[in-house]
Amino acid sequence: MELLVAIIIGVLVASGIYLCLRARTFPVVMGLTLLSYGVNVFLFSTGGLKINEVAVVGKSADPTDPLPQALVLTAIVIGFAMTAFLVVLALRSQGEQHSDHVDGKQDDGGHQ
Repeated sequence: MELLVAIIIGVLVASGIYLCLRARTFPVVMGLTLLSYGVNVFLFSTGGLKINEVAVVGKSADPTDPLPQALVLTAIVIGFAMTAFLVVLALRSQGEQHSDHVDGKQDDGGHQ
């Protein structure tokens, strides 16, 4: 199970970094979102991967750590707000510059 979670984290982070390096705004926003998902899964896995165990001391013989779960819950809310902000910022930039390049260059459609 740990190997599967490690592969999922690696794929999410690698995909997020790849998309962040693109020159368009939508892939950059999606890359940041995937990167935050990868970090959230990593933080969640630091609490211990246990099946059918509760995170309450006294209710289980070997409880999981509830702190990473609380951190991930907070990070999900913050990540959603940042994604909404980035989408609005990208739409505003595209509306003002008439281009969706992240460096602000105009797209001439391949013509010189």
